[in-house]
Amino acid sequence: MKSTWHRDELISLLSISGTLAGFSITAITLFHTFAKNAGVNTIADDVLAVSALLFLLCTYTIFLCLRTQHQMRAVLLEKIADGLFLFAITGMVASGFVMVYTLW
Repeated sequence: MKSTWHRDELISLLSISGTLAGFSITAITLFHTFAKNAGVNTIADDVLAVSALLFLLCTYTIFLCLRTQHQMRAVLLEKIADGLFLFAITGMVASGFVMVYTLW
C-alpha cells in the first residue's frame, strides 16, 4: 500500500514540476514582452530561469527515481528531487514577491 501511495505521489510531483517549469518560462517571456522596469525585471527573470532549470532537473530526477530498481538509489533520488523542488518553488515565490513589489 505504501509503495503505491509513494509512487502516486512521485508521479504527481513529476507532473507538477513539468507544469511549473513551463509556467516559469512563460513568465520570463511575459517579462520580456511587457518590460517596464528593466533592472528589477532582470532579477525576477534570472530567478525564474533558475527555478525553471531546477524544476526540469527535478522532473528528470523523479523519472530516474521511478525507473530505478535499487531501493537505496531510489531513496537518494527522491531526496534530491525534494530538495530541487523546494529550492525551485522558493525561487518562484521570491520572484513573485519581486513582481508584486515592482507593480505596487
